[in-house]
Amino acid sequence: MFTAILLDKNDDGATSARLAQLDERALPADGDVLVRVDYSTINYKDGLAITGKAPVVRSWPMVPGIDGAGEVIASSHPDWKAGDEFILNGWGVGESYWGCLAQRARLKGGWLIARPPGMSARTAMAIGTAGYTAMLCVMALEEQGVAPDSGDILVTGASGGVGGIAVALLANRGYRVVASTGRLAEADYLASLGAAEVIDRATLSTPAKPLQKERWAGVVDSVGSHTLANAVAQTRYGGSVAACGLAQGMDFPASVAPFILRGVRLIGIDSVMAPPPKRVAAWARLAKELDADKLAAITREIGLAEALVQAPELLAGKVRGRLVVNVNA
Repeated sequence: MFTAILLDKNDDGATSARLAQLDERALPADGDVLVRVDYSTINYKDGLAITGKAPVVRSWPMVPGIDGAGEVIASSHPDWKAGDEFILNGWGVGESYWGCLAQRARLKGGWLIARPPGMSARTAMAIGTAGYTAMLCVMALEEQGVAPDSGDILVTGASGGVGGIAVALLANRGYRVVASTGRLAEADYLASLGAAEVIDRATLSTPAKPLQKERWAGVVDSVGSHTLANAVAQTRYGGSVAACGLAQGMDFPASVAPFILRGVRLIGIDSVMAPPPKRVAAWARLAKELDADKLAAITREIGLAEALVQAPELLAGKVRGRLVVNVNA
């Protein structure tokens, strides 16, 4: 038997979420690797799944948890054997396939990557999809030629998990980072992560003019909607914007003007289905480049029961940084 968060759909269509004791025989049979999950996380998508605020769950019942780290128990996949240490991010886990907010999971070996040497399961999940996505954004900006001497880099949603780790990573590489947040009381916290300047998200969250004063050499945006439109409109000639989230909305009420008059590049960042080589590269860099003290400042540990409580708080923007879930607590 193992403990898991279990989601069900009620007769009225609402989502119910509870802690449940499950038998390993209940795990889906289509995975080829049985794992012990030591740590997971609560990401924005997990919050949507647990609260039912958006239809991210594709089959019922469902164990949420798009991230997991732990150890392989048994495997019929050629790349994995008992005792191997793994990281899982995405691939529809926690949406279409049972996820990792549980002490056990049965997963497909092709979804897993090996944990970098010396990285604990807890550290991996303190980073989680948020940090992995932040690194994909940094890599995308670098691939577009955005260098530390190119100019200011804007990070939106900076008090959240993606934003906080993006600030830390960029600052560590010598970029001048401007952090946008709706919680200006977090200015000292963001400065401790490396932000050179903190601005109120209200300056970016209203309808955008097609072209605005050029400011940003690059942008990491986890917010979407008007915020992304304003960020693009303020990006300097030849600059790049990495878009990875939709906290404000899925819409993009913008103009083509920045793209055809300033050569701005908008890069979509997909962490869910990113190919394994890109994942391995991102995690290898995270292991080397993310400052342990800054990660500790971003992270708070909770148990499975508290994850149920924190999910709506996360959606309401009341959670700073990362929530790492000790599934055995």
